[in-house]
Amino acid sequence: MQSDRRIEHVGLGSRSYDIYIGSGLLHQAGSILGGIGLHKKTAIVTDTTVGPYYLDTLKASLQACGFTTHVAVLPDGEQYKTLATIEGLYEQLLDFSLDRACSLIALGGGVIGDMAGFAAATFLRGIRLVQIPTTLLAQVDSSVGGKTGVNLPRGKNMVGAFYQPSAVIIDPFVLLTLPDRELRAGLAEVIKYGVIRDPGLFAFLENGISDIVGHDAEAVASVIMQCCRIKADIIVQDETETGVRAHLNYGHTIGHAVETLTGYTSFLHGEAVAIGMLTAARVSRRLGFCSENDVGRVESLLRAAGLPLILPPFPADDYVNAMMKDKKKTGSSVNFVLPRRIGEVFLHPISADHIREFLSAFLPSA
Repeated sequence: MQSDRRIEHVGLGSRSYDIYIGSGLLHQAGSILGGIGLHKKTAIVTDTTVGPYYLDTLKASLQACGFTTHVAVLPDGEQYKTLATIEGLYEQLLDFSLDRACSLIALGGGVIGDMAGFAAATFLRGIRLVQIPTTLLAQVDSSVGGKTGVNLPRGKNMVGAFYQPSAVIIDPFVLLTLPDRELRAGLAEVIKYGVIRDPGLFAFLENGISDIVGHDAEAVASVIMQCCRIKADIIVQDETETGVRAHLNYGHTIGHAVETLTGYTSFLHGEAVAIGMLTAARVSRRLGFCSENDVGRVESLLRAAGLPLILPPFPADDYVNAMMKDKKKTGSSVNFVLPRRIGEVFLHPISADHIREFLSAFLPSA
C-alpha cells in the first residue's frame, strides 16, 4: 500500500524525533524504524481491541525488515491504566529477555501509549519507545510530546514521566475501524487546538466537521498534520510543562475530575475534555475574559461533533475535592486554562471557593 507521507520534526536536541503521517504507513513501519536505527529486537504493546485489527500487519512489516518481535496484549480500557497493569507488563518484558538496547512499540490509543511509554521510561531505567497511535485522539495529541503515566484511584495520570519517543508513526487509514464514538471523542482534542492556538483551524472545523466524521481522507490527514505541528511547536518551547505547554490542558482540569468521579467508565477521555472545555469557557465568560459569542461558538462546535456538554450531577464539593488533587493545583487554587478568544488562552488561578461557586451555577441540579 502506497502512502502520501508527511513528516513533522520535533526538535529537542538529542531527544529529537520525527512524526510520520500518511495512509498506509503501518505497512511501512519496519522500513521506517529500520531507517532510524532501532534495535532489531522489539516488543509490541497493544490491547485486546486493537490487536486483532492491526497487530499482524505491524508484525509482518517488522519481520520483513529483520526485526524479532514479541507481543504483550493488555486489557482495553482506562480502568486498566494502573500500576498493577504496568507491573504485569514488566514481567512480560523480562520473559522476553529484553535488554537496554531493545525497544517498545505502542500500538493502540492513548491508554496504551501512556502505559507503554511509562514502561519504556522505567524498565531497565529506560529503553527506546515508538508510538503508533490508532485513535484520532492519540494521533493528534497523546502520542506526541512524551507524556506517559498511569492513574491512581484518587486521580488521573498521577504517576508518570516525561519520556520522548524515538518516532511517531500515524496512519489515518486505521481510523476506518474506529467506532464513531471514539472518533468523535478524538475531535474534542482537535477542537482544543483551535481554541488554544489556531482560529483558522477552528473555522475550518466549523465549516467541515462532517468531512472529518465522514472520514474524508484529505481532511483527516490535514487536521492531524495541523494538530501535530501545533503540538510540536509547543513541545519545543516547553518540553516539561513549566509554561506554554500548560495551555494544552485546556478542558482537562474539569475533564479529569469528571473521569475520576465517574470511575473512568462513563466517559471517554475526549468526552470528558469536551465537558471541561465548555465549562472552562463559561467560567471565563463569568469572569469577564471571554465573549458570549465565543462561548457560543465553542458550544456549537462541540455539539456539532456529537460530544457531551453537561457536567454529571455530582455535588460541587466532589468536583472541588477531585480538582484539589490535580497536578495543576497550587496551594488552595487550581490553575485553569481559560479562553480569552478563539485562538488564545491563558492560565488563571481560581480558588476552591470560586470553583465551587461556578460549578454550582453550571451543574444540572442548580
